[in-house]
Amino acid sequence: MGSVSLDATFIATELGFAPSARFMSEEGFMPGATTVGLVCKDGAILASERRYSYGTFVMSKVAKKVFKITDNIGVGCAGIIGDMQVLAREANAYMSIYRYERGRPGTVKNTAKLFASILSSRRLFPYLAQTIIAGIDDGVPELFVLDPIGSVLGDKFAAVGTGAEIAMGVLESEYRDGLSVEEGRPLILRAIKSAVARDISSGDGVDLLIITHNGIKEESQKFA
Repeated sequence: MGSVSLDATFIATELGFAPSARFMSEEGFMPGATTVGLVCKDGAILASERRYSYGTFVMSKVAKKVFKITDNIGVGCAGIIGDMQVLAREANAYMSIYRYERGRPGTVKNTAKLFASILSSRRLFPYLAQTIIAGIDDGVPELFVLDPIGSVLGDKFAAVGTGAEIAMGVLESEYRDGLSVEEGRPLILRAIKSAVARDISSGDGVDLLIITHNGIKEESQKFA
């Protein structure tokens, strides 16, 4: 984040703008978001709220931040919407090629490594997106979280974005091993709602990807 602001300051100065110009603020460059994922005994769930804002300006109330990669793998992101979309499309294309060439679908770990390679290759000019990859392989659910330069960490639950600290507090206190998807769904919604209540950059409903051995089910829900 620091390097992004420094570059922007340099450019603004060269163009004759004062360093204190409004667009120079950090909020103007990194949109807020709350994206959460968790592993259940019979699947995995990804969820993200739908607000897309730059600082105090709400750009969209219907921004999609969770994407299907394969029939059993999805990704949730926080950051720049354009970077999320490019990453999701590129990963979808590579995983389709993988299935065509190998005659079998890629695993969740394959997909996480693919994202890591894409992100690492752009580390000098990174995609501004944090990602959570989740899915199910042969009945075994897995989840990985990645930073913008490709570090990969496996976990049972994760949260990214400006509301991550608040959502993580809910997950830490209420998550337990052996949760079913039916039990995990209300938990992940509570985590998102808690973040929305305190993070001004998050809001306007939630999109979910519910991943089981039957495939991926997409849902959207408005908050009361």
